[in-house]
Amino acid sequence: MTGTVVMWDEALLGYNLGDHPLDPVRVELTMALARKLGVLDRDGVTVVRPRPADEAALTRVHAPEYLAAVKAAPDHGFFSGYGLNTPDNPVFDGMHEASALVAGASLAAAEAVWQGRARRAVNIAGGLHHAMRAQASGFCIYNDPAVAIARLLDLGAERVAYVDVDVHHGDGVQAAFYRDPRVLTISLHQSPLSLFPGTGFAEETGGPGAEGMAVNVALPPGTGDAGWLRAFHAVVPSLLRRYRPQILVTQCGADTHRLDPLADLRLSVDGQRAAYLALRDLADQLCEGRWVATGGGGYALVEAVPRAWTHLLAIATGEPLDPATPTPAAWRELARQRRPDREVPLRMTDDAEAAYQPWQPTGEPDAVDRAIAATRRAVFPLHGLDPDDPRD
Repeated sequence: MTGTVVMWDEALLGYNLGDHPLDPVRVELTMALARKLGVLDRDGVTVVRPRPADEAALTRVHAPEYLAAVKAAPDHGFFSGYGLNTPDNPVFDGMHEASALVAGASLAAAEAVWQGRARRAVNIAGGLHHAMRAQASGFCIYNDPAVAIARLLDLGAERVAYVDVDVHHGDGVQAAFYRDPRVLTISLHQSPLSLFPGTGFAEETGGPGAEGMAVNVALPPGTGDAGWLRAFHAVVPSLLRRYRPQILVTQCGADTHRLDPLADLRLSVDGQRAAYLALRDLADQLCEGRWVATGGGGYALVEAVPRAWTHLLAIATGEPLDPATPTPAAWRELARQRRPDREVPLRMTDDAEAAYQPWQPTGEPDAVDRAIAATRRAVFPLHGLDPDDPRD
């Protein structure tokens, strides 16, 4: 089991909500940057054109009547219901087809890894983690990570770990598997007291029969690299090592960046790169390298997202990029053409250290430490771990 599959077709840019924060230019510029830097031409990298997920795959996660509504809505200008035709989730032509293609890309990525045709797989266009069983939510029509995880379960997976590092709570994936002990969902996000969707408190720990299978780290606004990385390393590795997942699925939203206009965390591209490295290492240590990565949110369309996800692609396909790498002149020109109002970065770094101090239960806790402690107290005992022992 070697190599990395990258799911890509320009048709994925068809998931286009119009004049809307979730602009597909962020995906276009990511793939262009990765290509200009040679990431997609590395040995062992296979770029695969996805096919749409069929109804059987979609209805493993979504209600049949919801699929019917998604298909019908573009033909009815005043359609309402199912969370559709709202400012967050506007109806657009070809909505079902575009959404099914995104879901199909994540589904195929998961199949490739589970069936041993690749060690890792990436769908940058995916990560639409808010969609619920019968409702569009948070810019998301179909929940591609949940569709992919459901396929893994159908293929025989018994322990799937899902780690979500988007600034928003991964509520749709959590809801889909809240009562299923075969899926451990971990979400690090800005506090639901200050950000959509208003869920993801530490006390949300899983339904009957799956106690401890939902893990939420709700971080205070203003959290930067040092605090975020401290929280990640205080919670995620211990739980994954105890759970022993067979495969790791991640949602790598880049809207934790300090320039993101829709949220209030303060990570750098360097901090995001450090998170992707940690996820890769955990997959290598615990899952024989089996890792399926998706994109997600991210609204600093030129300034942050393409660099963050190009780092993700580089980490998933081989050697990480040197943060000091210049962005290619041809890519900078493309970015200016696409978004002349945005500042185009010259290098792949924000010149941030991306260092952190490990969590300790003693001393004077700050708001991040209190969030860490709340999660550990809520979940660690359910896994036989000591919430006050930093070695756990």
